[in-house]
Amino acid sequence: MPVIDAHQHFWNLSTGSYPWLTPDAGPIYRTFEPEELIPQLAEAGVDRTVLVQAMDSYADTDAMLAQADEHDFIAAVVGWVPLNRPDEAARALERYGRHPRFAGVRHLIHDDPDPDWVVQDSVVEGLGLLAEAGLPFDVVAVLPRHLEHVPVLAERVPGLRMVIDHLAKPPIRKKGWEPWASLLAAAAECPGVYAKVSGLNTAAHATTWTADDLRPYVDHAIEVFGPDRLMFGSDWPVALLAGDYAKVWRATGALLEGLPADARAAVLGGTAARVYGIS
Repeated sequence: MPVIDAHQHFWNLSTGSYPWLTPDAGPIYRTFEPEELIPQLAEAGVDRTVLVQAMDSYADTDAMLAQADEHDFIAAVVGWVPLNRPDEAARALERYGRHPRFAGVRHLIHDDPDPDWVVQDSVVEGLGLLAEAGLPFDVVAVLPRHLEHVPVLAERVPGLRMVIDHLAKPPIRKKGWEPWASLLAAAAECPGVYAKVSGLNTAAHATTWTADDLRPYVDHAIEVFGPDRLMFGSDWPVALLAGDYAKVWRATGALLEGLPADARAAVLGGTAARVYGIS
């Protein structure tokens, strides 16, 4: 089973527009392209990746698919279509669906001023198109409200697979627990919902975090989802805000070391392969 990083990004500040990415972002306010990631994947022993959108635009999706054409390690692309405009989304899905590595859709719902954006009728109709196409929806759940919507969408859009990015950003820095833990467990009761063990370092203290700081939250995710519905993601280069690729990889290994080999293999590749159709 190949090792798959199920969540990483690229962006080019010279050719793309990323309004959320400002000089305040510090070390990630620059261009990141495949050539920089390749040696880090080799060092960690990661074989393939899932490249995830960083902006709600066709330009970003087009750029990612072009990178996938040039680099075999990019096994799948989670792009963007305008879910709140279903007719346009249908045309975009038809076009992108011709690319063999277009494997899912995400929208930066956490950047929308309306925390209920994803449950408006037009978006639900757009999500229905994903269900019909067999494409998963990555959920950027930052607010508790975002996580509350997951069971609602599971009921309103039967057959839609959802992937909760970054375990919905648990309150690690404050050593908090609720309502995150109960909301994650409620989401996990929906069989078509998965989650990524990713982005946890940036939810912890930026300079002093250790694997033990993340452990209670990852253990809870393993308990409620099981390894077959969890997948590892580095969240590189955002991970550079609180460490680097190697530290995230080492911490993930430490957090999974108590699992049986087949369970570790699921989190480190098997789940991502199934969800994103990676052969």
